[in-house]
Amino acid sequence: MSARIHRTKGFTLVEILIVVVILGILAAIVIPQFTNASESAKSSSLVSQLQTIRSQLELYQVQHNGSYPTLAQLWGNMTTKTNSDGSTTGTPTLGPYLQQSPTNALQGVSAVVVSTATPTATTGWLYDASTGSIKAAVPAAKFTALGLSSNDATSY
Repeated sequence: MSARIHRTKGFTLVEILIVVVILGILAAIVIPQFTNASESAKSSSLVSQLQTIRSQLELYQVQHNGSYPTLAQLWGNMTTKTNSDGSTTGTPTLGPYLQQSPTNALQGVSAVVVSTATPTATTGWLYDASTGSIKAAVPAAKFTALGLSSNDATSY
């Protein structure tokens, strides 16, 4: 009589543990990369928003006899039709220049303050109505980590 060796098919506990450890190590390497990519995407979005806002402010200035909207009028005049004097009475024919008030991608707010003010966590944008200059308010840690330019953002 010959003896038959019967082996069960499957993985041992040690083999399964090795696979789980390897997957854990890979996850620990990959997940931070996605976090950095997310912050980088927000930074790119912010710079793109600034370019759009700046070009639309220049168009507003050209169509409104060389003047920019005041701080109080900024998002209102940029998102509705206006007359050449900046008013909205009668039948305005100029604009709108933006579909909606832009939200700072890194801050999550659209509030705008005068460019000489010190930005806070509730500040989205800093605006100078005399020159049409606009910058984003960004926390200092994100400002340096993302390598933003001082032309595009002001840190706090």
